[in-house]
Amino acid sequence: MSIISEALGYIGLMSMNIISFLGYGGVFFLMILESMVFPIPSELIMPFAGFLIARGEMNFPLVIIFSTLGSLVGSLISYYIGKYGGNKVVLRFGKYMFLDETDLMKTEKWFSEKGEKTVFISRFIPVVRHLISIPAGIGKMDLKKFCFYTIIGAAGWNTFLAYMGFLLGKNWEIVKHYSEYISVPTAIILAIAGGYFVYRHIRNKMNKN
Repeated sequence: MSIISEALGYIGLMSMNIISFLGYGGVFFLMILESMVFPIPSELIMPFAGFLIARGEMNFPLVIIFSTLGSLVGSLISYYIGKYGGNKVVLRFGKYMFLDETDLMKTEKWFSEKGEKTVFISRFIPVVRHLISIPAGIGKMDLKKFCFYTIIGAAGWNTFLAYMGFLLGKNWEIVKHYSEYISVPTAIILAIAGGYFVYRHIRNKMNKN
């Protein structure tokens, strides 16, 4: 846990320096990374932006606009990585993970039927929001719907975190401190759930063979 705390502390300090130096461009850049596979939680970015709003150094609407645009750009990059690269990876290396064309078809069906809810809800879940755009791309989710639900989900979450930082003012680090106790256990639970899902998936595949 201490290693994770130190890592989050370093990421938080780096994020603060980038925002302090680049302003809205820093928020935009960090949220691009946050919406991809980089381990930069929005819980460490947006409260600090809210703190700067409270100090009069940033504008609330502009923070939400730039952060949401960053979330969308990062998500779109991951979406296209999944759309144009994910299928090839699964078809070429999927056999080593017991994945095949049937799994691709299931993914495509899932995001065709439940993609809107999945993408929207995922914006509020640590770790998942970093990754969800890739399977959405693999599943060839409708791009307009993907963008719409990514925007409203990201805007809602970014607004909430920035507002928390704004309300706490100089005590914005309280949010950062307690976000660790939300993000880390959630990540552990998701890792366990993911491991169990993979185990069942592999077991079912082996039973069919």
